[in-house]
Amino acid sequence: MAKKSFLDFEQPIAELESKIEELRYVQTESAVDISAEISQLTKKSQQLTKDIYSDLTPWQITKIARHSERPYTMDYVGEIFTHFVEMHGDRHFADDQSIVGGLARFNGTACMVIGQQKGRGTKERAQRNFGMCKPEGYRKALRLMKMAEKFKLPVFTFVDTPGAYPGIDAEERGQSEAIGRNIFEMAQLEVPIITTIIGEGGSGGALAISVADQVLMLQYSVYSVISPEGCASILWKTSDKALDAADAMGITAHRLKALGLVDKIVNEPVGGAHRDHKQMAAFLRRALGDAFRQVSDLKVKELLDRRYDRLQAYGRYTDTKADAKVGGK
Repeated sequence: MAKKSFLDFEQPIAELESKIEELRYVQTESAVDISAEISQLTKKSQQLTKDIYSDLTPWQITKIARHSERPYTMDYVGEIFTHFVEMHGDRHFADDQSIVGGLARFNGTACMVIGQQKGRGTKERAQRNFGMCKPEGYRKALRLMKMAEKFKLPVFTFVDTPGAYPGIDAEERGQSEAIGRNIFEMAQLEVPIITTIIGEGGSGGALAISVADQVLMLQYSVYSVISPEGCASILWKTSDKALDAADAMGITAHRLKALGLVDKIVNEPVGGAHRDHKQMAAFLRRALGDAFRQVSDLKVKELLDRRYDRLQAYGRYTDTKADAKVGGK
């Protein structure tokens, strides 16, 4: 069994899990029956996990969203969709492997699936650029969306990126134009779009594939205009203030749901999605099915009108007027 990776605030859980593993090893190697003790410690570990995860800070949730064992786009594709055929390239420059996409079926319905993929292991992470897309990645995504529109196929997108790649080569090839073009085109795409934030939803890199009719967000994912470290570096000139930035930015699912920026929060298994990929995929499959049913029968004009109204409703403000008169009576 692969060794679990624990975050700093999960150390009490890690200690209990270590004891449980030791007892299981002893039971395997000897004739002593200690299953009762193992069962008791397992229940204690589960309760401790529930207690810790019931009171997480935004910064702790950010760490969970970045967990290296968290399910990525291709994990969900394998569990939720069938007949997936990956498609490559933007037909202009290259094939950006930080974005994956292709034709598939969801509960028997033909669809297009597009998502960011961070990669596992050093080699694959470098190959996929840690999920940070370059312009050709966004142009590949747009090409697939336009293909979906041509054949009247719904589009499912999965967001998991710290942000668009900020390198000079990406800027030279029109990074901001590619992101802006995707946002513009998605706003008027004539097929249903359902987006799920599965990990990090960072800045324009996330927005470029998340203009949708329904936006779902996993319980321990984050969605923001900038990373907490980036925000802290700008405001306080040090990334050490990332914890304070995460608190102030409102990047968690429940905060964003209250603001109307996401439509549904998808609960995760106890201890996060990285603890049980199959259960998380089952939860997400059910949520995607519900979201798809809400938009699948809408006519094109109604679909676009709803999407426009949704985008226009983003943000809240208070209009106040000063009571005092300038210059007195």
